[in-house]
Amino acid sequence: MSQKERVELLYQYIKNNILVLDGAYGVLLQSEKLTEKDYQGERFKGHSQPLQNNVDVLNITQPEIVAKLHSEYLDAGADIITTNTFSSTSVSQADFNLEKESYALNLAGAQIAREEADRWTQENPNKPRWVAGSLGPTNKTTSVAIDLNDPSIRAIEFDALKDSYSIAIQGLYDGGIDILLVETIFDTLNAKAAILAADEFCQRNRVVLPLILSWTATDLSGRNLSGQTIEAFWISIKHANPFAVGLNCSFGARELRESVRNLANIADVPIIAYPNAGLPNALGEFDETANITASYLHEWTKNRLVNIVGGCCGTTPEHIQQICERIKSEMPREIPQYNKNLQLAGIDKFEIIN
Repeated sequence: MSQKERVELLYQYIKNNILVLDGAYGVLLQSEKLTEKDYQGERFKGHSQPLQNNVDVLNITQPEIVAKLHSEYLDAGADIITTNTFSSTSVSQADFNLEKESYALNLAGAQIAREEADRWTQENPNKPRWVAGSLGPTNKTTSVAIDLNDPSIRAIEFDALKDSYSIAIQGLYDGGIDILLVETIFDTLNAKAAILAADEFCQRNRVVLPLILSWTATDLSGRNLSGQTIEAFWISIKHANPFAVGLNCSFGARELRESVRNLANIADVPIIAYPNAGLPNALGEFDETANITASYLHEWTKNRLVNIVGGCCGTTPEHIQQICERIKSEMPREIPQYNKNLQLAGIDKFEIIN
């Protein structure tokens, strides 16, 4: 099946089904207890900086471990698996002096996920699987000044970030992704750089690459680092005509429910939501069991708030398995009609009602 055929099937499938995304990767890969030598492999042997805990590099140096985790999520029932490329932009990899490897990391990450998704689809053609290319927010912000004495100074310029995303997108597409997932969006302007990079890529190559945009709150006030509410974020990015919009990370399902509901009330595209396994404990670990996480997400699906669900930090294949079991008989959220009112957004939503 070609990428075009998989995308067409995806658009049809989501009309009548709730899709399940996979769960966390970073901590689970780190739990493999790999050494610096394992991270470097042959490709980066003797690298100038330590690579341990740079889990994205494992796409090249330990691909079988990444493939195994993909397979565990697929076995748990995930419909969509995400590439292990959350930090594979050149901007993020500069911390490890691997910025020139961005294309290779994204290509390898997509190829590993594509192979596993195709294998599981072939074993059960009645349950197709898709691959979402993960684009993380990077460790720099285009909206917030880094010098209190000069509010014009930024850690990175918009065009430089867009170019970094462009390299990553090329690698992901060449590796075989079906969907582009811009996730953990803490800065709306960063997301717009990724949106523009994706739009230019699709126009240049005359391809359709469904775009998922996933926002994240920075505190319990329900705003991201840009200060925007989830409703204002939607108004800021709806021009991109995403395949789905939603939120992930920061908090567990209990804390994110209000934001999910608020977004579901206004967005005229599918809603995706994949929370953490609760809040971290004093050691930074997540104690929320699979059963509890699945119960929260089941409540969302019963109330028809979402179209795609999954897990973020602290979630495991067990969480995904229980989510699949709990929601299998539920119907997806109905997409509301397009709102023709004038809607504007700064940090809050502004709407002129006719």
